[in-house]
Amino acid sequence: MTDQLTVFPAFFRVAQKCVAVFGNGDEAYAKVRLLLNTQAAIVAYSDAPEPDYAAFLTARGIRHVAAGFSPEQVTGATLVFAATGDVALDRQIVAAARAARVPANAVDQPDWCDFLTPALVNRAPVAVAIGTEGAGPVLAQQIRAQIDQLLAPSLGALASLAQSYRVAVEHLLPKGASRRLYWKRFFTGDVAAKVAAGEISEARRTATRMLKAGSDVEGRVYLVGAGPGAEDLLTLRAQRVLMEADVIVFDALVPQAIVDMGRRDAERLSVGKRKGCHSKSQSEINALLVALGRAGKRVVRLKSGDPLVYGRAGEEMAALREAGVGYEIVPGITSAFAAAADFELPLTLRGVASSLIFTTGHDLAGDVLPDWARLAVSGATIAVYMGRTVAASVAMRLMQAGLGRDTTVAVIENASRGDRRLLHGTLEELPGLEMREDLGGPVMVIIGDAVAGANFERSEPLSRVRAATPRHMAAAVQI
Repeated sequence: MTDQLTVFPAFFRVAQKCVAVFGNGDEAYAKVRLLLNTQAAIVAYSDAPEPDYAAFLTARGIRHVAAGFSPEQVTGATLVFAATGDVALDRQIVAAARAARVPANAVDQPDWCDFLTPALVNRAPVAVAIGTEGAGPVLAQQIRAQIDQLLAPSLGALASLAQSYRVAVEHLLPKGASRRLYWKRFFTGDVAAKVAAGEISEARRTATRMLKAGSDVEGRVYLVGAGPGAEDLLTLRAQRVLMEADVIVFDALVPQAIVDMGRRDAERLSVGKRKGCHSKSQSEINALLVALGRAGKRVVRLKSGDPLVYGRAGEEMAALREAGVGYEIVPGITSAFAAAADFELPLTLRGVASSLIFTTGHDLAGDVLPDWARLAVSGATIAVYMGRTVAASVAMRLMQAGLGRDTTVAVIENASRGDRRLLHGTLEELPGLEMREDLGGPVMVIIGDAVAGANFERSEPLSRVRAATPRHMAAAVQI
């Protein structure tokens, strides 16, 4: 299984160029109808066309050559369609076309096709072509129907109007954010609404006023949650701002696949911070965001999980507010939720756990127990971020606070990702987590009575010898 195509999607220029279609029946009829979406000079080679096909060719004024196939007929064609229904004859036609260096398509014979015909959504000059590499023509038609419903009938007229402004926009607006913002407003604002209403002249006046308004663009910073790692858990809004960004500033835990979802020519800046290895300090990141915003850039600050949960977004927002740079928060799925979903684990459970606590566990150094430790005893579920390095401290302090040593614990490495790993055990086994050298990815630890309701079928024990170890000796087990 591969995610690479065997064909390269492309659009041929066929306006006023010869496209030859060979055949007498339904196959040839279908190809001619498809080609009428274009300005191609269609030539139908058909020595005995079926009555409906013959009438169609006459009614549409399509050039008809009433002759059997001969190799010289492909000379000068831009494309050739072999649609006779005769396998051997179609292959002869393809062979002749290839000899003349003309791309050819043999209907229902993908191995004899230099190109494949897509299901087409036509909003000329906009076209959407859907291909399945011949695997599922019916699927392609279903997708085409769905896309056809999504695209406004006025889209073609709007695109044509945009074409008439292209030279002026390139002359008057600098390349970059100013130009993209103009086109975004053009295609989604008043211009598009007026075209949809059939008010083309008013749409043109609106587009001209927008162009004369100038090129000044205010910078804006988007603090975006990239989620726990799986690409399909990214929100639609996050995808949209990634596609509009001039600059993407991303953390170390954000997968490259999500960074790559941004606009192709956007600048990408890594400011990754991992424990003990910081490429930029937080003050440097704050200064960078301010500088980019003041330069008129649209900036996506991409953070793992949700930007407001252990993402230090508060410091970045304060710096942006002080500098007068506009910003927006785009929430993401925080790792605790993804980890719970992987484990099919109820974070709250009626009659068992009615509250949920997020913590990093790094506030355990002092003599005073943090409030969340006391809440855990009363039944709260504790989600510990970056939990591997503080597992022993968390377990010790919770047991000191009175939480039972046999309280169920779930450990999730790389939540939501294909390489996720699930482990389960009890609170007294948790300290051994710090010794696990086989866990290199981000680790989430979830503790509480509600964890007992998880699905442990796909997880492994924290202590592989746990089942053979008496309860009173379990705390001494070394992993």
